[in-house]
Amino acid sequence: MVDRRRRPLATLTRTTPTSEGHRATTFELLFDLVYVFAATQVTALMADQHSPQGVAQGLILLALLWSVWSGYTYLANVARADEGLLRVGMATAMASMFIVALTIPEAFHDSPGGLNGPIVLVSAYLFVRCIHLGLFAIAARGDRGLRRQVRLAWVPLLAAAAFMIPGALLGGVAQTALFATALLLDWGGHWLSARYGSWRVPRAGHLAERHGLFVILAIGESVISIGVGASQQAISTPLLAAAVLGLALAILLWWLYFDTTALAAEHRLIHTRGPARVRMGEAYTYGHYPIIAGIITAALGVEGVLAHADQAEPLGGFYAAALYGGLALYLAGHLLFRRLTGSGWATPRAVTAVALLALLPIAASIAALAALLLALITLASLVTYETLHDAEKRRALRGHDSPLPSQPTG
Repeated sequence: MVDRRRRPLATLTRTTPTSEGHRATTFELLFDLVYVFAATQVTALMADQHSPQGVAQGLILLALLWSVWSGYTYLANVARADEGLLRVGMATAMASMFIVALTIPEAFHDSPGGLNGPIVLVSAYLFVRCIHLGLFAIAARGDRGLRRQVRLAWVPLLAAAAFMIPGALLGGVAQTALFATALLLDWGGHWLSARYGSWRVPRAGHLAERHGLFVILAIGESVISIGVGASQQAISTPLLAAAVLGLALAILLWWLYFDTTALAAEHRLIHTRGPARVRMGEAYTYGHYPIIAGIITAALGVEGVLAHADQAEPLGGFYAAALYGGLALYLAGHLLFRRLTGSGWATPRAVTAVALLALLPIAASIAALAALLLALITLASLVTYETLHDAEKRRALRGHDSPLPSQPTG
């Protein structure tokens, strides 16, 4: 006889496995809205600090955000995010991440009065990570290997917490160093457990789509930066020209990722099976962070250009490094992603990344609008070359509404 008292508990802890062809749900898109705000906060922090240390702190915070987002993306790949317990859990996580985003301005420098900013940030961050592993353990019921993997995942998280909590209490340079160490332990431990463990990537299309959506989110932040920079200035011809060039730069960033790179990687992921697919999934996790970081850093540079569009003085080293260094980091992320997914080496992108770094001193010594135009020409040259040189491969790749035929591997 069924114990009716257990039915509410069973309903409360119910998760729905994803089905074949599962794609991103609207609830996951709602979850992403917090990250739109958080990315804006990170850019604002780097701009306010206006120093290499401030940029480093911003990238550390971005890595923390990325850890949470990536973890919940893998969870939603196993069980539907918009049904049962996962809906409640992800809603709670969303609220916690909003607290993290609100605390970003005080992440490394607590303001007088109120709660301690670094402690609130670390507490909310660790809370949302614990929710994630708890939800994953429930979603993994019936899969002994996956449940063991979830238990192992607590080890790098607790190791990271052992450095983050003292860092939040100490503040200053010590906090930056301890947070960076925590990230290395967390990411390194996760990478080892994923490479030799039992993680699952049952829905390849969903994983690829979710990462593409985050790239769109980051590019959207670059567009927001154009608006932020423009809103602080009187409307003028140089300002409008800089805004148009900044938008064109965002389109080129989209082109470089979505025209062929994302499609080729998704096709390979779909036709890969077993542990090889898990390794390719990790390529999305680790290969996309420098792509996202590059976009956010370049957005800081674009915001600086808009703020100085009317001035004839040189752009300066800080904003030039953010713009050109961010674009070079973006391309380096593409190279890493392609390498990890088995798509081969892209020499034109490597050459362009080196060229951007070589042009950095020139960009720092010329007017802001000219520096932005030079960066735009450099990326436009890369896009033009790749589009013409790889025209046949591009047509073959984009001419398929379904994945390219291939033999499963792994």
